[in-house]
Amino acid sequence: GVLELSIPDRWMSSTHAELERLVDRWILRDAGSRNGSLVDGVPAAGQELRPGALIELGHTFLVLQLGGLARGTDGDDGRGFVPAPAPGLVTFDADWQATLARLATIAKTSIAVLLEGETGTGKEVVARALHRLSGRAGEFVGVNAAALPDSLAESELFGHRKGAFSGALVDHPGLIRSASGGTLFLDEIAELRPPVQAMLLRALQEREVRAVGDTRARPVDLRLVCATHESLARLVDDGRFRRDLYARIAGVRLELPPLRRRRVDLGLLIAALLPRVCEHPEQVQLSTEAARALLAHDWPMNVRELDNCLLSAVALAGGKRVELEHLPAELAPEPEAIGPPESGRGAGAPDRTQIEAALAEHEHNVSRAARALGLSRQALYRRMQRLGISRPDPTEG
Repeated sequence: GVLELSIPDRWMSSTHAELERLVDRWILRDAGSRNGSLVDGVPAAGQELRPGALIELGHTFLVLQLGGLARGTDGDDGRGFVPAPAPGLVTFDADWQATLARLATIAKTSIAVLLEGETGTGKEVVARALHRLSGRAGEFVGVNAAALPDSLAESELFGHRKGAFSGALVDHPGLIRSASGGTLFLDEIAELRPPVQAMLLRALQEREVRAVGDTRARPVDLRLVCATHESLARLVDDGRFRRDLYARIAGVRLELPPLRRRRVDLGLLIAALLPRVCEHPEQVQLSTEAARALLAHDWPMNVRELDNCLLSAVALAGGKRVELEHLPAELAPEPEAIGPPESGRGAGAPDRTQIEAALAEHEHNVSRAARALGLSRQALYRRMQRLGISRPDPTEG
């Protein structure tokens, strides 16, 4: 049957293409779209799709993985992405969809939220989405705890009265009071020093703050969202973060997945980020080689790295067609072979059976499997992508 897939790309036509599963194969036809549908850079005209085929629809790139598509048509509820609670929060990933679906429910409560995830995974984007969905009339106030100097952390967070210390020339309400009626976003919460942790705990317990030099406390009503790229639970066990404060700020914990675990979303994110990195995103095109390089990269700095990469590439391309040469050097394809394969493996590019056998033999450790096949790690990942073989978690290999 025909797969119905909803994609949030404003450069796509309302019905852009038809992806149809026949008895033993998939085919793609353009549905009279404004800007066409491409398969590996060639206009889609009903040709059979091979595993790993690169499909271009508007500004969105998709890689065909037959197993995932077959499962997606057997009566499940997944018909594309869930409505984004904020720009950039688009996904085909089932786990991330489930997390995003909870945001509206969580936002309507006053419970504190702890966002955990690697640098660049979009924690502030999620925090802002929580604030927008909460309906709170007050402001969203964000602060990076790592950027607060020890000597000023107390007055910045809790405020100060004029004359409280040298340089205090005027009253300052502090970031916590500024967020009253709204949302306070404390990024890198693990960087708060123990004395400030104690003061924050008291403010949360009493729902009031006392500015430096003030004689009385002032009431506050805010939603607290904290974020960290570290494991706060481990810091608590190590005695580096207060257990009672952790209990206060971790009412709901949300883990933001790294981009390497959301590889299925790369095409969506590229389409969503283009309007932020150039004035005329409708004029920007990605070559097939550039798109494959973007899809093959592991993105250790996550969405932030992808954003910076697109900004640089579009600038170097003059706002037109982005080629492989416009991408950072670390995205350039590596030589496929780094040495001869192990005895009995055979020469040439390994096929699906050889790759799956090597992964099984080496307990899905990609680095060891790549060496056994005579490939670099990235070359093996690219070969797996072309063949539609699911990638193990890169942290395992």
